[in-house]
Amino acid sequence: MKVRLSEVFTSVEGEGTLCGTKTLFVRMAGCPFECFYCDTPDSLPLDSGTEYEVGEACGLIGRSLQPNTYKVNFTGGDPLAQHEALAEMARFVRSTGVPTYIESSCYDSGRFAAVAPLMDFVKIELKTIDSGFVRPESHGRLVQSALECLAESVRLGKTTYVKIVVSARTAPAGFGELAEGVFRTAPAAAVSGFVIQPTHGVAEPPLDLLLRLYDLVRPLYPEVRIVPQLHKMIGAP
Repeated sequence: MKVRLSEVFTSVEGEGTLCGTKTLFVRMAGCPFECFYCDTPDSLPLDSGTEYEVGEACGLIGRSLQPNTYKVNFTGGDPLAQHEALAEMARFVRSTGVPTYIESSCYDSGRFAAVAPLMDFVKIELKTIDSGFVRPESHGRLVQSALECLAESVRLGKTTYVKIVVSARTAPAGFGELAEGVFRTAPAAAVSGFVIQPTHGVAEPPLDLLLRLYDLVRPLYPEVRIVPQLHKMIGAP
């Protein structure tokens, strides 16, 4: 089995509930979407990056692990684009004793179910219809897939949190529907965090919009947070 990786590097986790932790990032190539705010466009083509045998990729990960690494973050692209190779690399990482973490738009619940048992931390990313990642007629189906992944992650007892990237284009009504869908799918007590992440450098949302979106979530989940991308603020990769 082969896998294409864009890069493997250690940095500070800049997003979500584990923001600030020392993390080894395994950026996998390939993503079926092109959100207008994507900050890793070079990793979107499935033929981008460097091709490795999966055993070679595991060796690279092992050599790259530094002391006191909190977790290994499988990111992309979208790691579900190469889910079989992802499973093999996750098994290897778990054998080292370092926790595994996946961040994905969860566009394929079948692929997600194949890798979720091998993950310790799961970030479910729901995308608003105005993110531009799919045609409007396909948006509902992909949201449903992400919610199915959320239900599976919670069923498995994984540390699960939800992230929604928002921009100046984000319509509160559509955002609110996504938030309501999350908590129809999973009880609030089973969700480890709900992060509203503003875009950086493109269509940045104004404060009044961020607060309005926050107010839509808080009655459903009191611990909602607005969390910008820390790594961009400190100049980390």
